[in-house]
Amino acid sequence: MTAAEPQPAAEQTAGGSPRGPRQPRVARPGPLAPPMDLQALIEDRATRILVCCGAGGVGKTTTSAALALAAAEAGRTVVVLTIDPARRLAQSLGLVELDNEPRQVHIPGDAGTGAEGELHAMMLDMKRTFDDVVAAHSTPERAQAILDNPFYQTLSSSFSGTQEYMAMEKLGQLRASDQWDLIIVDTPPSRSALDFLDAPNRMSRFLDGAMIRLLTAPSRTGLKIASAGFMFFSRIISKILGGQLLRDISAFVAALDTMFGGFRERATATYELLRRPGTWFVVVATPEPDALREASYFVDRLSSEGMPLAGLVLNRTHPPATTTLSATRAEGAAEEVADAGGPGAEIAAAALRVHAERMALAGREQHLADRFTSAHPEVAVRAVPATAGDVHDLDGLRVMGEQLTGPDGDTPTGTPRTRVLPARRS
Repeated sequence: MTAAEPQPAAEQTAGGSPRGPRQPRVARPGPLAPPMDLQALIEDRATRILVCCGAGGVGKTTTSAALALAAAEAGRTVVVLTIDPARRLAQSLGLVELDNEPRQVHIPGDAGTGAEGELHAMMLDMKRTFDDVVAAHSTPERAQAILDNPFYQTLSSSFSGTQEYMAMEKLGQLRASDQWDLIIVDTPPSRSALDFLDAPNRMSRFLDGAMIRLLTAPSRTGLKIASAGFMFFSRIISKILGGQLLRDISAFVAALDTMFGGFRERATATYELLRRPGTWFVVVATPEPDALREASYFVDRLSSEGMPLAGLVLNRTHPPATTTLSATRAEGAAEEVADAGGPGAEIAAAALRVHAERMALAGREQHLADRFTSAHPEVAVRAVPATAGDVHDLDGLRVMGEQLTGPDGDTPTGTPRTRVLPARRS
């Protein structure tokens, strides 16, 4: 080192002795998430159920539809079931509306795949599903008594938890029919997306509760020998709820009593189906703090439930057109070009500033993704760039499907699809 070169300042220890020159801090490379191969997942004939879950407004419904279309064009016979009340699925699939029965989606023959798959779509109608269950598992007289009961009519259309339980019923029906070799489920937004996993336990607690046992006591033992305790209880509850409501509830429970075991068995069987090989969960999130916080919740919940997780779809990312020019250098170049002036200087400087903003945004998104991967290093990730507008037709779904299922390194910048920006080198 020559005399003209500056000497690094020596740090002092607590005791005052020199510690030596301060070394420059080297940025640590971000954590690397495993890649998620959704193409292999949907092509695998052993994959029978795919459940997409995530917070509201992250593109979960569109992701479900895009995966369903990609699977159909890969030769699978697919049905996509949505229980999202927003009802956006029909529009993107080119259907006027969806209802409780699967409707076939026409896939143009010029897709270029040559595969002979089929795509069907439907939307859960929880009251109709409940009606179908009652009709299928009761005598005609008993079924009519249940369907006409005022309490049942309220329960089947608006009671908390009914939608999730009926989703379990419908999923079980679709799987039992064996008509489709792949079922894709688009779940409700936010944490209620996993409430249907609790449906069997909630149903069992409801059916085994003290209130239900008391309400069914007269039908099981006969009104003449019903205990004095029950008669006293019924008078108290009648004053609280009203006599007609109590009679409606009691009549409903008595009519439904013989079906209780069937409810338990089917819900439990569907719950176990979700834990067996052949079922996969895909968590969808956007690169935003709240959405990724919800994604972490889903991942933890699925792990605690023993549910198979395929990975995280990081949707609506904003990768830059090139990664060779950093945000800082782009800002500096924009200033130099603007100061130099000349023909086209304004446009060139504006383009450089746009690139700088895009790099800064991508950097923030990658930082959030790295935080998620640091907390869940085992979770595979697939980053999907944002589209210029809403996906509203089959062509848009096909483009998104290519982003979801394309080769990991096949991107314009060569950045793996697990990331928004390339990983820093150590």
